[in-house]
Amino acid sequence: MSETAASSSLAAVKKVLSAHSAIGLVVSALLYIVCVTGAVSVLYPELQRLEQPNAPEMTSIAPGMVQKAVENVLTQERAAGVAPTTHLYVHLPAEDLPRTTITTDSGAVHIDRDGSIAMPEQIAWSDFLIALHYTLSLPSIWGLTLVGVLGVMLIALAMTGVVALPRIFRDAFRLKARSGSGVALADWHNRLSTWTLPFALALGFTGAAIGLGSIGAWTIAKVDYDGDTQAVFSSIFGEERAGRKSFTGMPDVAGPLSQMQSNYPDVLPTYAILHDPLQPGQHVQVVAEHSRRLIFGEYYEFDAEGNFRGTAGLADGDIGRQAAASNYKLHFGNFGGLPVKIAYLVFGAALSVVCATGMFIWLAKRRRKGHVEPALHAAWHGVVWGCPAMLLATAFARITLGNDAPFIAIFWVGLGLTITLSALWGMRNKLKPGPSSERDRCTKIST
Repeated sequence: MSETAASSSLAAVKKVLSAHSAIGLVVSALLYIVCVTGAVSVLYPELQRLEQPNAPEMTSIAPGMVQKAVENVLTQERAAGVAPTTHLYVHLPAEDLPRTTITTDSGAVHIDRDGSIAMPEQIAWSDFLIALHYTLSLPSIWGLTLVGVLGVMLIALAMTGVVALPRIFRDAFRLKARSGSGVALADWHNRLSTWTLPFALALGFTGAAIGLGSIGAWTIAKVDYDGDTQAVFSSIFGEERAGRKSFTGMPDVAGPLSQMQSNYPDVLPTYAILHDPLQPGQHVQVVAEHSRRLIFGEYYEFDAEGNFRGTAGLADGDIGRQAAASNYKLHFGNFGGLPVKIAYLVFGAALSVVCATGMFIWLAKRRRKGHVEPALHAAWHGVVWGCPAMLLATAFARITLGNDAPFIAIFWVGLGLTITLSALWGMRNKLKPGPSSERDRCTKIST
């Protein structure tokens, strides 16, 4: 092979390796974003209260006032000529979010304790944060699937890390001092990985189950249910029991809530859901939490006239149903009150650090093998610092521009610019190396 051909082949190989590294950077960046937003999302109820602090709050609301509020919302929408809503959700006061809020297909409003409509709900930033964690701002099924795959990758990274480092548990609380540079980055990475291992496995598994559930249900529906995805979920979370087709009056919500207080005093109603209100077949569901259980709640079924018709079986049904209903609380730390939330926040932050340092260590190892990629190294700095910076930028936009600020554009455009400018800066440093090269610095922190 001629010298020219060999040089050309070597250049092609380097390009392929750079592309391989770039793909790894993109995947790692998405996993890092999911980890950071997941840590913050633990405080979703508290963030809603901060975002709209003047909304009326209460520890409880009387069933009759809930009935009045529902009638007010449905009457207002009918008078405004809004298309009939398919579902109406009444969020009942809870310990971490002591507010009553009604959501329909056309919007959401806060309710005062007397059943009157107080004001529109304006929590667009909190909802943006949750959507970013759930779907990375992509259309629902595609975003959920991608995040579910990232959950699987998190499990794989955690398990392979344990296999690759057999002394990881023995050295769980041992940080090795390095001469001249303190504790090495790899040591912090390994220790944090050990401390957060159960947390990472739990989050990875539940995140994968939640994220891949939609695409799994879609696939099963195509094979066994003639494409009816709802039928797949009904087999897990219970089937809706439609009411009488002849009844189209105002649904009774106060009756079911009163029955819950009388007949099920040990459970805490969190939602009242009206299916197809003011339409034939309308019916009511009450979602109630069970103390000392991980399930997000049990569905108590009522018809539109307030007659009890049974439960979905999430609390006492098949073990698979109970496990599926437990994914959400376990994933977001919505159990055990504030101490558990703080623990999830701390462990989530630690897991984010593990993701960040892992990529730095990988790039440093490649550099020691001769794969000099200063642009990728600098781009990863852009990801690590750009993600929290852009979240702060969107929060600032919420304060200055209001509820309608373009949060998605601010986050993704801002993060893209940060990464691009960082990569360009890294290329500039490659052309103009300083007295202490980037390669030396990476070697010091990783060895």
